[in-house]
Amino acid sequence: MKKMIILAAIAASLSMQARAAETTEKTNADKKEAPKELKLADVMSKPKISGYLIGNYNATFQEGKNSNTFSIRLIRLTMTGRILNDFEYKLQGQLNGNSSTFGESPRMVDMSLEWLRHKEFKVKIGQFKRPFSFENPMNPIDIGFNSQAQSIQKLAGFNDRTGEQSSSGRDIGVQVSGDLLPNANGRRLLHYEAGVFNGQGINRKDVGNQKDVIGGVWVSPIKGMRIGAFGWVGSYARTGWWNDGMIEESGTRKVNRYRYAISAEYKDADWQIRSEYIHNTGGAFKTTANTSDDLKDCNYNDKLGDRADGVYVAMIAPIIKGKLRAKARYDLYRQAGDWASAKTIYKAGFNYLFCKNLEIQTEYSLVNDRNIVNHNYSMADVQFSVRF
Repeated sequence: MKKMIILAAIAASLSMQARAAETTEKTNADKKEAPKELKLADVMSKPKISGYLIGNYNATFQEGKNSNTFSIRLIRLTMTGRILNDFEYKLQGQLNGNSSTFGESPRMVDMSLEWLRHKEFKVKIGQFKRPFSFENPMNPIDIGFNSQAQSIQKLAGFNDRTGEQSSSGRDIGVQVSGDLLPNANGRRLLHYEAGVFNGQGINRKDVGNQKDVIGGVWVSPIKGMRIGAFGWVGSYARTGWWNDGMIEESGTRKVNRYRYAISAEYKDADWQIRSEYIHNTGGAFKTTANTSDDLKDCNYNDKLGDRADGVYVAMIAPIIKGKLRAKARYDLYRQAGDWASAKTIYKAGFNYLFCKNLEIQTEYSLVNDRNIVNHNYSMADVQFSVRF
């Protein structure tokens, strides 16, 4: 009897152990088969919010037109982040301005998505900077002066000579770019970028159905140095009316944009030396597109002609490392491609950094403008900038 009881107890124990093992195996299997919960952080990074503001005081000393004023030059707010780690998005809005003109109204200036998996080949789509010149894509504070050079403003899409609305050097399109030929230290010696764009500036659909093709390439023989060239083939178009003698015509008209730039730059810590020459072939409309009515005015500016060019040489050098810098810039723009239409600005001044996010920039300018009766006048500017 005792043997029977002992055997029964052993059998019961083995049965319980077997059931426990089956339960454990089933539980483990369920855990393995259960799908992993997808979290938002696995898809998108936490958005990064940044921005800057620039305030300005300008005094102009011109015969019969003296003026002085405080103004808010720019307030920009930016949001960036990653999607699936390989894609980077950027949204940037301009907050200051008015609602009456295209060039000064609050508006979206950047909205893009870029695939960044490979350094050698990246793809960007949306609204962003045109790949033309070294100075165009630079942050306006980093340029070191109170404005871009005249040739950048007129021939890179800021206040374009064609009459396109102020677009801060941007357009809507798609672009490929990459960095090639890494050296022993991993620094890449060759960069390329090329894109196809509407040709109408920011926040506008294509009108002429002829896309702009813009691109550039540069080499970096030593650290901090770039030598490059850029090209632009395209047009700017409007649909509206124009006068052909005594007859009023209507339809779509365009002005061509055939441009090239030759650029060189050296940057190292507080030093910055940059020069660019830009040439344009192509006409212009009489009016700048500041209102909806302007966009319908298709009359050509025959007086301006179809040639323009410009060159600038800028230098910023340290006086007190990381704090005080001296600067100077020679800035020539010929709006009709001849010396009779030349405007030359000689600038000199100082920039002081309270910290990396707070800077004051001062400069004094001598202007020789052959397009007006009294060619010579001067200007003084103080610019205060904050980054966050």
